[in-house]
Amino acid sequence: MGQLLRVQNFTVSSDGYGAGEGQSLERPFGHADPRELMSWALATAGFPGRTEPGGSRGLDDLLIRDFAHGIGAEIMGRNKFSPSRGPWEDLEWQGWWGDEPPFHTPVFVMTHHVRPAFTLSDTTFHFVDADPATVLERARAAAGGADVRLGGGATVIRQFLDADLVDTLHVAVAPLELGAGSRLWTSPDELLDRFHRDVVPSPSGVTHHLFWRR
Repeated sequence: MGQLLRVQNFTVSSDGYGAGEGQSLERPFGHADPRELMSWALATAGFPGRTEPGGSRGLDDLLIRDFAHGIGAEIMGRNKFSPSRGPWEDLEWQGWWGDEPPFHTPVFVMTHHVRPAFTLSDTTFHFVDADPATVLERARAAAGGADVRLGGGATVIRQFLDADLVDTLHVAVAPLELGAGSRLWTSPDELLDRFHRDVVPSPSGVTHHLFWRR
């Protein structure tokens, strides 16, 4: 099938929002509490950066552990990288993740305001102002034959879905409502004209929706 464009472990509320309103430096998910939205992932034994022993096993853990498997590059929107809008005012800002970002690949940040690329550990961030197909072409070239992860947020995933560029999609639907924010869908059924889907409930309370291209 060649190099796939994959969405992995993207979590939305039961009303379809991947993040809330009012994003800031202190609140990357806006009014949404990531500890609630992402509790299924944070509880797994394989969650990156876990400092305590234990953690859940089963399907949730399997999906978390698969995050980096076969991935050679990531694409993300600007507001997954930073809370700022408009021209960059602080080029010292290098993302939410500190000196050891969890990507370990080239990352292509989509923005209308480009800035120089930089490298932290084994992750290089490139800032690109281009349409989804062009960004995907660049990411595939950098991925060395591996797949490309589409990391979000919801607006960027919708852009790639609308351009019919996504090959596989894993979305975990959490049992909480946000009411407003960055929305992935009104209903997951709206993707069924282009994708097959398996729906798997988890003991953690989320429901995993696994889509693959028809």
